[in-house]
Amino acid sequence: MEKHPETLNGIFQALADPTRRAVIARLGKGPASISDLAKPFDMALPSFMKHIHFLEDSGLIRTHKEGRVRTCALEKKSFASVESWLSAQRALWEARTDRLEQFVTAASSKE
Repeated sequence: MEKHPETLNGIFQALADPTRRAVIARLGKGPASISDLAKPFDMALPSFMKHIHFLEDSGLIRTHKEGRVRTCALEKKSFASVESWLSAQRALWEARTDRLEQFVTAASSKE
């Protein structure tokens, strides 16, 4: 994923906001209209739409309009790229902690 760091930057920046994380959590249950997504938040619709646009620009969600209703859904490809990056980081840190454990075990057995 190092080939596209700007994509990851946008995704993590989008996830940094609690309102946007709540929208993502809700969309995890299935697609929803913008008005349904906005109901739990104490903000004007134009302010809420900034969050929707941010999520859409980051690639985490997609929207489509039918008549007067705009519906949002998760974009699973973006989550796959995040999972790939996190898996690589997890493997790196697990290898480091395994080496640390071996070092500590070897050092304590010498004592």
